[in-house]
Amino acid sequence: MLFSLIIPVYNRSEELSELLESIRKQSFRDFELIVVDDGSKYPCKSVCEEYNELPINYIYKENGGPASARNAGARLSKGEYLLFLDSDTLIPDSYFDALLAYLDKDRVDLFGGPDMSNPSFSPLQKAISYSMTSFFTTGGIRGGKKKLGRFIPRSFNMGVRREAFEAVGGFSPMRFGEDMDFSMRLMERGFRSALIPQAAIYHKRRTSLRAFYRQVLNSGRARIELSIRHKGSLKAVHLLPLAFMIGSLALVLLSIMTGSLIPASLLLAYCLILLIDSSIKEKSLKVGLLSILTAFVQLYAYALGFLDNLFKRCILRGSEVQEIDNERFYS
Repeated sequence: MLFSLIIPVYNRSEELSELLESIRKQSFRDFELIVVDDGSKYPCKSVCEEYNELPINYIYKENGGPASARNAGARLSKGEYLLFLDSDTLIPDSYFDALLAYLDKDRVDLFGGPDMSNPSFSPLQKAISYSMTSFFTTGGIRGGKKKLGRFIPRSFNMGVRREAFEAVGGFSPMRFGEDMDFSMRLMERGFRSALIPQAAIYHKRRTSLRAFYRQVLNSGRARIELSIRHKGSLKAVHLLPLAFMIGSLALVLLSIMTGSLIPASLLLAYCLILLIDSSIKEKSLKVGLLSILTAFVQLYAYALGFLDNLFKRCILRGSEVQEIDNERFYS
């Protein structure tokens, strides 16, 4: 068996159903499917039973967070490659073809693909997808481009050779950023990583601004943890959200103090760029307008999370928070 698809899920039965439907449409079937229900208040066993033509192994475990859920699924797997997908994703019809075409030429140890929005997504989901992948917000590093040297796969779309997974003992019990930590530990051990641009998936991400804010806030916190665990992993690009937050606030303050609109006009110009670029890409003015909002939420939340954990971990010398709050982790 080539692939073991491992999907952790927590109170997302509707999204899981949509993912399973996209898997059912695949012509490729050399895989097993392991759904790990991580202590959901509303178990999704009945959803899995609706797709009994798929080789699904459903397990329900005590609540422990995505890392422990993925590790639990891996322990039951039999495939040569472990393929991790988040429950809020959909896979295109060409997904497995792209993986097979690449792996036929290079049996790499670790791989991943980019994420994108689907026409069926809500305007807010499309705007969030834009802000998370656009060159004007992230520099494109989350949009599937090699910007920081070696590609670091993330768990929403990640494949790893079984031997490599076992060599590092699976995912660490980090509160946030455990997937990047996993990829970094593999590469530090000499395992090879590859980006497969054609193996893109549709990623719904968050369905509310509040949930999106929490997600990115935790990403900023995770960056500090990763920099502590992996010396030299903090790059200048990771400081850009903080620089943007400070710079934008300074421009607004300067306009107020001087009574001139010129400093603030720089921010307006940036908003106009986001509006035009997103509206053209998504063919929607509404998505373009929402993208301005989601871009600022993303950049400010990341910066605040970064500052929060920088203060706690590097200045106060506090210890890493280990407990998992699934409502915040999965939502």
